[in-house]
Amino acid sequence: MTFDELITAGRASNELTMPAAWSQGRATFGGLVTALLFDRMERMVAENRPMRSMHVSFVGPVEPDEPAVFDAQVLREGRSVSQLEGRIMQKGEPRLVCLAGFAGDRESTVKIEGVSAPEAKPVDQCQGLPFIEGLTPGFINYIEMRWAYGNLPFTGGAEREMGGWMRFREVPESLTDAHILALVDAWPAPILQHFKSAVPASSLTWMLDIVHPRPALEADDWLLYKSRIDQAGNGYCHYDAEIWTPRGELLAISRQTVTVFG
Repeated sequence: MTFDELITAGRASNELTMPAAWSQGRATFGGLVTALLFDRMERMVAENRPMRSMHVSFVGPVEPDEPAVFDAQVLREGRSVSQLEGRIMQKGEPRLVCLAGFAGDRESTVKIEGVSAPEAKPVDQCQGLPFIEGLTPGFINYIEMRWAYGNLPFTGGAEREMGGWMRFREVPESLTDAHILALVDAWPAPILQHFKSAVPASSLTWMLDIVHPRPALEADDWLLYKSRIDQAGNGYCHYDAEIWTPRGELLAISRQTVTVFG
């Protein structure tokens, strides 16, 4: 099933079984399940209240080929801000918990433009990560990434930065906030380029802000992603990332803490 087909299935039922084709190791791709939960939360608030900020805790793996329940509730509805909580339950246990703030515009006398995109090689000059069945994560069959910064995972690099261009291999009807969530989480933790052989890693927490008013996007746009390690050690990596439109406009800000087993 494509990403859009899974979004449609999630709107028809709160119980879903994740296809193994979207897996990464023993878990379903975190960007997918987060996006599916986000889509449910987004549809519970007014259209003029886009998601500004969310915090995700990956409590446990959402296993493929097992039913999982997606649930959301409004914690508080203010004049311009809605606070929501979402959960994914599987086998009677929480596997993912999300808090998100959806907020409408406010009057302000101050306006500061987002940080402009850094220089990056054109997409056609960047190395891609091909989908290789049994070797790369299953979701790479659906999301394409082209390296402009740093090195590929497990190549023994020494950079703090990693990133490049990204988009869905099958162009969606439109590029929604849910699509952006999935794309952002597709990038591996930049610490993985420092290893010379494959080691397991999994996200512990993820914070994502989407900039609004959101810059206009075409469905086939390549988005630019650049992450940098703040600190790594003792089995954990802390890193930030920014995401821009192909025209250099800031689109989103991400921060993750990742557990590294190696």
